[in-house]
Amino acid sequence: MTQTLITLPDLSLVLLIGASGSGKSSFARKHFLPTEVISSDYCRGLVSDDENDQAATKDAFEVLNFIAGKRLAAGRLTVVDATNVQPESRKSLIDLARRHHVIPVAIVLNLPREVCHARNQSRTDRDFGKGVVWGQSDSLRRSLKGLRKEGFSHVTVLDSVEAIDAVRIERAPLWPDKKVETGPFDIIGDVHGCFDELHALMLTLGYVIEGREPYRVHHPEGRRLILAGDLVDRGPKTPEVLRIVMDMVESGVAFCVNGNHDEKLKKALSGRDVKIAHGLAESLEQLSHETPEFRSRVVDFLDGLISHYVFDGGRLAVSHAGLKEHYIGRGSPRIRSFAMFGETTGEIDEFGLPVRYNWARDYRGSTMLVYGHTPVPEPEWLNRTINIDTGCVFGGKLTALRYPEKEIVQVDAAQVYCEPVRPIGHGRDARDSDMIDIEDVTGKRVVETALSRNIVIRDENAMAALEVMSRFAVDPRLLVYLPPTMSPPETSKLDGWLEHPIEAFEYYRQNGVTQVIAQEKHMGSRAVVVLGRDAAAVEQRFGIATGLGTVYTRTGRAFFNERVLEQAFLSRLADAVTKAGLWEELATDWLCLDAEILPWSAKAMALLEQQYAPVGAAATHVLPIAAELLARAGQTELAAKMTARAQMAGAYRAAYRRYC
Repeated sequence: MTQTLITLPDLSLVLLIGASGSGKSSFARKHFLPTEVISSDYCRGLVSDDENDQAATKDAFEVLNFIAGKRLAAGRLTVVDATNVQPESRKSLIDLARRHHVIPVAIVLNLPREVCHARNQSRTDRDFGKGVVWGQSDSLRRSLKGLRKEGFSHVTVLDSVEAIDAVRIERAPLWPDKKVETGPFDIIGDVHGCFDELHALMLTLGYVIEGREPYRVHHPEGRRLILAGDLVDRGPKTPEVLRIVMDMVESGVAFCVNGNHDEKLKKALSGRDVKIAHGLAESLEQLSHETPEFRSRVVDFLDGLISHYVFDGGRLAVSHAGLKEHYIGRGSPRIRSFAMFGETTGEIDEFGLPVRYNWARDYRGSTMLVYGHTPVPEPEWLNRTINIDTGCVFGGKLTALRYPEKEIVQVDAAQVYCEPVRPIGHGRDARDSDMIDIEDVTGKRVVETALSRNIVIRDENAMAALEVMSRFAVDPRLLVYLPPTMSPPETSKLDGWLEHPIEAFEYYRQNGVTQVIAQEKHMGSRAVVVLGRDAAAVEQRFGIATGLGTVYTRTGRAFFNERVLEQAFLSRLADAVTKAGLWEELATDWLCLDAEILPWSAKAMALLEQQYAPVGAAATHVLPIAAELLARAGQTELAAKMTARAQMAGAYRAAYRRYC
C-alpha cells in the first residue's frame, strides 16, 4: 500500500481519535516518544489505581489536561491518547491548544467497529460488550465531517489497518522557527519608504549593493539583514524600498516580518475596503506608476510575510510591534495581531491615538526581542527587549542593531518627510515604575555568568538581600553593577606576620600570572560611580531624575550622606571626563566607574569629627600637663612614660589631621 505521509508542526497538540480497540496506543508507541504521549487510561490509573475505572474519568481528564497544559507551555509537542469520539470531549483540548497558541491536530483511526470489537474481545482488561464500541463508532462517524469546523488545522482520517500501518510521520518547524540561522545579523527598524536612508545605512553596515533589476546585495563577512516591518507608507520611495527588500529576501540575504502598514497596503492592493490614511495614499500613488506585474509581485510578497521570526537557537526574536514571552515561536491570530499592532490600554490620548500598553516592562524572557512600530528618540533596552524604530520618516534616524554584537548603527534622515501626529517619545513610560517585581528576586535562582560557573542563590539568601536592598540601597534602577571583593592572601607562614607579599605572589604564580604591579597603598573607600554627561543623559538612560548620577558602596548603599556633597563630587568628576574627551572616545553619555575614592575621609568626616578629634584634643592637652606635674613631684620614671604618651598622641593627631 502507498505510504501515507503526515506532517506535524513541531509544536502541536495531537489528538488520536478512535473507538476503543482501534489501535491508538499502538500507533502512539510506534510514532511518538513515550514522554510525548498522555493516555487517558494511564491517568485513570494515576488517580484510582485502575486504568479501567470509568468512575475516575472526570479526575483522570483533569490530570490529563493539566499535564498537557504544562507541556504545551514548555513548547513540547503533546499527544493525547483517548477515544475523543465526541465533540464535547474534544472541545476542552481544542480550547487548551488555543490558550497556548499551538496547532490542534486530529489523527482519526476510523476502523470498522467489528475490528475494534474483535480486538477488545482478545484483551482480558476490556470487559465491556460490543454496544460500547458500536456507540463510540457511531459518535465518531457523525462528527467526522465537522472536525475542521471544531478548530482542527490538520485532519488525517485512516480507514483501514493497512492505511494505519502505512503511515509515516514527519515534523516540520513552524513558520517563525529560524533557530538554525545563527547570524550574524543586522536588524533594521521601520523604513517607511525612506529608500535613500536604507541604502546609506546598508552601505554603512558594509553591504555591497549592485544592479537594480534585480538588486544584487551581499556582505563580505556573510552578514544578513532582518527588516522589522513597516517598509511602506509616508516616505517618498516606497516602491524602491519594496524592490530591494523583495530582491534580498528572494536571494536569501534578508528576512522580513510583517508590519501593520505592510498588511494594510496588501489589503488595498488586493481590492479590499480599507481606510486611506497614515501614508497609505502616498504608497498607492507611487505604486500606480509601476507595472501591474510589479504590483502583483508586491501583493504576493506582502502576503507571505509572517508575524515574527526566532533565530539562533531561540536567543533572538524579531517582530514589528513586540511580543509577549509566551507568544514567541508560536502562531495564532492573536499573536499575529499583537506582533503587528502591539497592545493598547483601551484609552485614547489627546492626539486621538490609542494609548499603548508597555508590555516590555512585563517581559521576562531569555530571548532577546527586537521590535519597532512606536517611534522613540533613541533605541531603548528594557528587560532584554529593544525598540529600534527611531522615526526616520519623521526626521529622526534609521537604526540598525548588529547581532550578536548589540551595536547600534544609525543614519540621519535627509529631511522630515511626514509630520508625526503624536510627538516622538510623547508619553513614553518605558521606565516609569520604581517598583521591583518581587518574583524577579525571590525563590531559588541560578545566575548564569559569562566568565565562570553558574551561581545558585538560595531563597533565604535572596530574601535577606531583598530586605537590606529595599531598606538601605539607592534606587534599584541605578544599581547597574555591584563590585566583587578581592580575597586576602593566605595566612603567612612566616613568624610574626599575619599576611606577607610572598603568599600573594605565590597565588598569582599558581594561576599563571607571571607579572604583577605593586602600588603604594593609599587609604580610600571602595565606591561605584554612576555618572552622566548631564542630568538629561541620566534621566534618559535610567528613567529617574537624580542629577548627574549617584555614588554607592559595594553593597548598594548611598556613599555620601549629604546629597549636596555627592552632586558636587559628580560635577567635578564630569568636568574631568569632559576635559579628557572620554565621552567622545567611548561614544557614550554615561559611565559606571568601579573606583576607590581618596581620601578615605571623604566618606568618614563624621568619624573624624566625632571620634578621632575629641580623643586627639583631650590627649594632647592633658598628657603634657600630667607629665609636667609628675616631674615636679619627683616621679621621674612615670613622668617619662607620660611624656612618651604625649608624643604618641601628637603623632596620632598629626596623622588624622592630614585628612581633615
